[in-house]
Amino acid sequence: MSSTVTTDPGLDDDRAEPPSPQGGLSGSLRGYVERVRGGDVGSLPALLGLVVLVAVFSTLRPTTFTNAFNFANLINQSAAVIVIAMGLVFVLLLGEIDLSAGFTAGTGGAVMAIVVTRQDQPWFLAVAAGLVTGAVIGTCIGLLVARLGIPSFVVTLAAFLGLQGVLLKLIGEGGSIPVRDSTLVALNNGTLPVWLGWLLVAAVIVGYALTAVRTEQKRRSSGLVTAGMQVVIAKVLVLGLLLVLATAYLSKERSRNPALTSISGVPIVVVLLVVLLVGLTFLLTRTAFGRHVYAVGGNAEAARRAGINVQRVKLTCFVLSSTLAAVAGLLLASRSNGITPSTGGAETLLYAVGAAVIGGTSLFGGKGKVSDAVLGGLVIAVIINGMGLLNQPAAVVFMVTGGVLLVAASVDALSRKRATATGRV
Repeated sequence: MSSTVTTDPGLDDDRAEPPSPQGGLSGSLRGYVERVRGGDVGSLPALLGLVVLVAVFSTLRPTTFTNAFNFANLINQSAAVIVIAMGLVFVLLLGEIDLSAGFTAGTGGAVMAIVVTRQDQPWFLAVAAGLVTGAVIGTCIGLLVARLGIPSFVVTLAAFLGLQGVLLKLIGEGGSIPVRDSTLVALNNGTLPVWLGWLLVAAVIVGYALTAVRTEQKRRSSGLVTAGMQVVIAKVLVLGLLLVLATAYLSKERSRNPALTSISGVPIVVVLLVVLLVGLTFLLTRTAFGRHVYAVGGNAEAARRAGINVQRVKLTCFVLSSTLAAVAGLLLASRSNGITPSTGGAETLLYAVGAAVIGGTSLFGGKGKVSDAVLGGLVIAVIINGMGLLNQPAAVVFMVTGGVLLVAASVDALSRKRATATGRV
């Protein structure tokens, strides 16, 4: 890990003042453009790609792609992949990989289904059993990778095959386990009351505003460079506008037959996604563990010499990844009202890895955010959903998704080269 020692010329001047905001909105915009030109593109390609895809499908299918029913369906479709991708972000930040996350989701979902259906236990005990299953799987993988030093590709590939067998053993070939518990079914199918959806949006906006202002004030009081309150206010306004528009759209009646069944409001799964996004982002950006994850991903040997317990960090990240995969397994079971031997298999893992990478998480480690998983998951969901509305065969969907993933990986590699050339790495 390279380090650069800089000298602040203000240290030699008793009259030096703390750094001031970087020119408000215009200064922040110039700084962002400079970072992009220097190779720090972040989630910009994924964001631009999402905008382009939405514009294209909205033009080609204006009545079906843009309606409120399909908008809500996009969220429910992508929820499980997004949650798996959130866990994979932690592993990818280390420069590792977890190929077993898909079938970990299936196995966790199967254990949950067995407990709630075959053993007739309460839903919360079933959920706990599923999460513990994911944590145990992650612990086993993490110990083999961190303690024995076996490459994560090999370990998780073995787990991919082994867990597929475990899933078949639990369910039986050609069998299935139905999930009929109303609470579990509603998790990835139900909606919040309209008033509660608006309350959630208000809480998110207020919480984000308070956090942003507090961070700005702390940086200013510490003498650090700040973006300025103009930038903070602009971010809050943009986020608030997007959330208000989305909530208003989801609050519309979207049932095809409102006389029989009324469907309106924010999907319940959004609450889970928001909680995970906020909690995991806090873990990565506001705790010592998060700083250690980035340090290990940047240079494991340098992190070890700095006193970081590299093995513990790797073990924890694999446990987090598998536990979140088990959460995704609950969402998969809820969405399809059951578990089959193919749950979590097929393209689930590929879409999850693709979501993390497309969103901006680097395959080389040390760069990425939990929000990348959300953005990348939405990109993949839009591709699949839009292609389906265009009546395109699965072959075309796979080729387009693969092409988008390849472009994202290429952008990642090129941006790292650019960042190295400009001295930003």
